Amino acid sequence: MRILRAAGDRGKAGTGWLDSRHTFSFGHFHDPRWMGFGPLRVLNEDRVAPKAGFPPHSHANMEILSYVLSGALAHRDNAGGGGTIRPGDLQWMSAGHGVEHSEFNASDDEPVHFLQIWIQPDRVNAPPAYAQQAFDPVARRGRWTLLASPDGADGSLAIRQQALVHGALLGTGDEALAFALRPGRKYWLHVAQGSIEVDGRAMTAGDALGIEQEAGMLAVKGSGNGIADVLLFDLPP
Repeated sequence: MRILRAAGDRGKAGTGWLDSRHTFSFGHFHDPRWMGFGPLRVLNEDRVAPKAGFPPHSHANMEILSYVLSGALAHRDNAGGGGTIRPGDLQWMSAGHGVEHSEFNASDDEPVHFLQIWIQPDRVNAPPAYAQQAFDPVARRGRWTLLASPDGADGSLAIRQQALVHGALLGTGDEALAFALRPGRKYWLHVAQGSIEVDGRAMTAGDALGIEQEAGMLAVKGSGNGIADVLLFDLPP
């Protein structure tokens, strides 16, 4: 079974400094049809103006991933985590039993465009934790790269859930990939940037496809102009 989540159907939120699109219910956007997909609970696409951001606020028992598409995002938390995230970086913060953090645009001149992803953990009230990893875009071109996993395999970030996050960069023409779908797993494919075809279906930035109760090969191909940035979440049911 496949479920299309079109970019234009997502929830919208914004202020003078924030423009946000919500794949799933979040904040003031609530749709009982879109409460998450397996343990994938939040997938927000945010654009934050220069010198602006989210002041200190608290979370608990959530795996939070930040993935920057352009610009730079500065993170600080009260558990000692901190850093500046740039395009191609993935940041992981496990809120554990509770953590307070802030996220601000690291630039005084340019907006920052990023994805914030929440995955429900497979354990609760663990100590908070933080890590950040840069992934070489050259190595990701035309191939699936493991970005996050339960055990930190292949240089990925280790997260507290039996989930894997794969990423790929695809150009136009014949750049194509296949992915083996496993029975008993759920998959969420999100187009972060650019355009692709999935088993012949055209998808553009912000579009997503949920897949469950399927086995076989998933075919993904770059299309249009420029480079497509694609994330694939391999999730437990």
